[in-house]
Amino acid sequence: MKDGELKTVARYTDEISARIAAGMLIENGIPAAVFGQNSSYVSLNYINPVEVKVAAEDYEDALSLLAAADKAE
Repeated sequence: MKDGELKTVARYTDEISARIAAGMLIENGIPAAVFGQNSSYVSLNYINPVEVKVAAEDYEDALSLLAAADKAE
């Protein structure tokens, strides 16, 4: 993989959930970014979800953190 490559770790149908997930990753030392935005047509949010992306080298750690957060809820 190339340096600087971004990988999608999560997809959400709403931007707020994506920003919460990205914030949690950032608080745990993993730089994350949110790509996309919600459409006013709700059905389009399932076709074009909002994505949270991290650097390729942080991908596995990010997946683990997100999985642990899902289990805690």
